[in-house]
Amino acid sequence: MAKRVTGPEIEKLIQLLAKVPGLGPRSARRAALHLIKKKDQLLGPLGHAMGEAYDKVKICSCCGNVDTVDPCTVCTDVARDQSVIIVVEDVSDLWALERAAAMNAAYHVLGGTLSPLDGIGPDDLNIKGLIDRVAKGGIREIIIAVNATVEGQTTAHYITDHLTGLDVKITRLAHGVPVGGELDYLDEGTLSAAIRARTAI
Repeated sequence: MAKRVTGPEIEKLIQLLAKVPGLGPRSARRAALHLIKKKDQLLGPLGHAMGEAYDKVKICSCCGNVDTVDPCTVCTDVARDQSVIIVVEDVSDLWALERAAAMNAAYHVLGGTLSPLDGIGPDDLNIKGLIDRVAKGGIREIIIAVNATVEGQTTAHYITDHLTGLDVKITRLAHGVPVGGELDYLDEGTLSAAIRARTAI
């Protein structure tokens, strides 16, 4: 058994860092060592920022986004087209779409996808909140931007079924060949989706 080479405080820091997605035990040790070496420039400010985030972060009661205000910055942005809602699985998807700056619309975060095998049903997600938003009126389009997985497709179908009759246009993100992609390197599912979603030129 390996001997401990650091105090319990540093070990705890390493263990917590190892729980961050993308960091395993080795990466966590390297990150912890880097933070410790840059104690004044990184570790102190990071600890302060994390404490502030812990105190101030809220989940938006309207869309499910993460922010320090409720309703969130996206929901209160008057420059956005609030009549179009992009439905995403997680906040990380919202952030990715915002980085792409493809559309200036509102969002709705589901908090995951339907997965009966994992015990995740409609009541475990923010689907009712979406249906309530649409039922209030003023929404002309719902863009379902969930991942192209079995669970994502199941969730998209469930949402579509429950929005039918609410006088709203429902669209989905196109699936297929990525920009710069070569056909030879794509899987069969992606190629099939690209053929089915072909458009006129």
